Amino acid sequence: MHSVSRFFQLLVACILAFVYAGELATAQPALPVPQASPLASISQTIGITNVTITYHRPGVKNRKIWGGLVPYGAIWRVGANENTTISFSDPVKVEGKILSAGSYGLHMIPSENQWTIIFSKNSTSWGSYFYKESEDALRVMVTPQPSEYREWMGFEFEDLTNSSAVATLRWEKLKVPIKIELDERETVLTHARDSYLRGSAAFSWQGFNQAARYCLQNNVNLEEALAWADKSISMNENVTNLTVKAGLLEKLGKAIEANAVREKALKVATTEAELNTLGYQYLGANNAKQAINVFKRNVKAHPDSWNVYKSLGEAYEKLGDTKEALENYSKALKLTKDEAQKKSLTEAMKKLEGK
Repeated sequence: MHSVSRFFQLLVACILAFVYAGELATAQPALPVPQASPLASISQTIGITNVTITYHRPGVKNRKIWGGLVPYGAIWRVGANENTTISFSDPVKVEGKILSAGSYGLHMIPSENQWTIIFSKNSTSWGSYFYKESEDALRVMVTPQPSEYREWMGFEFEDLTNSSAVATLRWEKLKVPIKIELDERETVLTHARDSYLRGSAAFSWQGFNQAARYCLQNNVNLEEALAWADKSISMNENVTNLTVKAGLLEKLGKAIEANAVREKALKVATTEAELNTLGYQYLGANNAKQAINVFKRNVKAHPDSWNVYKSLGEAYEKLGDTKEALENYSKALKLTKDEAQKKSLTEAMKKLEGK
């Protein structure tokens, strides 16, 4: 009886050991092996907006692709496996239509002449099997074009500028271009208002000054920029933010106020760069005489700098005084060791001598 009991104990132990070993085997991670359609991702910054496309890349593999593996008139997942996704860090326009910032499932309906590009609010499903038209965020139409052969499906960003790019799908002998555009200046201003000037930058005069300067350089949002300049000045009045404020006032048609601010800046300006900036502001405001006064002060303070003579020469040239312009260009030429500046100064002098 004892031996039978012992036999059953051993039998149970063996069964448990077998089950445990099986559980251990199933708990082991899968061996990594190459995927038939490998994962890929491509990102591009347009202006300050980040665009990322993540997808799996099928190969042609001697198959008929268009109208075959990828049927015409049917929803296609734009690759293989999970959703192909596209994300935008800021609002954009796709083929002229507005699309909010966010991540989208990217689907397409191919045809021989026109393709429907679909941006779905659902970006987590498997392929296009669970696609619902009710979840569309946007649909646009594009025209496919013939292209050089590509074995592996892929995306590229082409025709890049600070405000646009073309996201191009390429596979087999076809390319499908999708135009993405954004309002670069409005995007920067939105970031300035919503995050930049509500973060660490808001605790320094430099942050508000940088935002104001961007507006000055791009001639946008001038009234709000003036308030940012005033905020910067209230934190630390200096030549840098005073000249930005003066420039904004000038663009707003307030020349008298602009000159008053420049005069204040002139009293605290000490470095070569500060005086040069002020001089060029006067020059930009068509006040060459005052620019000359500032540049002369800079020459007196920094007589060994080629740059101060070049600036003074430019002011005299704008005033129409060729003799003084040539004299100062000549002094700058003797002092500079920069070959590019030597060439620039020589060309400027030849131009004046030919008049």
